[in-house]
Amino acid sequence: MKVCEIEEGQTYEPTVIALGNFDGVHLGHQKLLIRGLEKARAMDMGLSVFLFYPHPLKILHPERKLNLLTGHEERLIIFEEIGVEKVFLFPFTAEFAGTSPLAFVEKILLKIGAVHVVVGFNYSFGSQGKGNPDLLEKLSKHYGFEVSVIQAQKVRNKIISSSKIREYLMDGEIGLAKEMMGRSPRILGKIVHGDKRGSTLGFPTANIKIDEDLLVPKNGVYAVKTEIDGKTYGGMMNIGFRPTFETEAERSIEVHFFDYRGDLYSKDLIITIESKLRPERKFDGTEEIISQLNRDRLEALTILNKLN
Repeated sequence: MKVCEIEEGQTYEPTVIALGNFDGVHLGHQKLLIRGLEKARAMDMGLSVFLFYPHPLKILHPERKLNLLTGHEERLIIFEEIGVEKVFLFPFTAEFAGTSPLAFVEKILLKIGAVHVVVGFNYSFGSQGKGNPDLLEKLSKHYGFEVSVIQAQKVRNKIISSSKIREYLMDGEIGLAKEMMGRSPRILGKIVHGDKRGSTLGFPTANIKIDEDLLVPKNGVYAVKTEIDGKTYGGMMNIGFRPTFETEAERSIEVHFFDYRGDLYSKDLIITIESKLRPERKFDGTEEIISQLNRDRLEALTILNKLN
């Protein structure tokens, strides 16, 4: 898959373009991308995705925490797995935010060779989101390209959306988030030094630092797995403030991997969250917490073994 910026004076081959933010690349997004692939194959060309980078809200509302389901790199990985041939990255600026829907079509979509555009039912574009699928279809007739609009996709009679998945994860509802994403949610981060308290309990942990724009699920203990040096390891992850040991602490993400021996410091890991085990709680001393961690380990192993 090729990732490129739009360059002045560059000409581009005809392509099918998928438009959207694709946060989470959930089942609704996947339906859109698969429709794009079908159109591209029928027209003997590739499927491209157009993305703003950074996220528009980062520019328009820098004070907000984005709580993204997927970081930039993870989205690209998933696009490639699905079969996207090219991703156009366009720098979003405060100045560009004033671009009209007509100018977006003329100066962006037509310029990069769009012959067929695929969007979701609630897609908006142009200044203040004034453009919508109806307007895009009207403009397509004038400028000679085609449009496919993907209607809302549902799970358990609920419309699949990034905001709904976000809500589930912030409530610790991993199973419901899985159903809408079509896969287990993941946390991508870098291993950093911690206080090594887990080692004193017999459960050494890797402390994970993630991008500030990414969503962190509800505090608690989770069954997880990850790939390290080509091998998959199960484990359990704690998200929270470690109330047994801390009175004023920052929220942390710590993972204990089963059967792993080695130094993970500075490694980038993808942590796949399979199930929530329990809420975070305060214990009455070291013995009680070790006893609970042993029970957590057994429960996590049971869950992960059923997935294999």
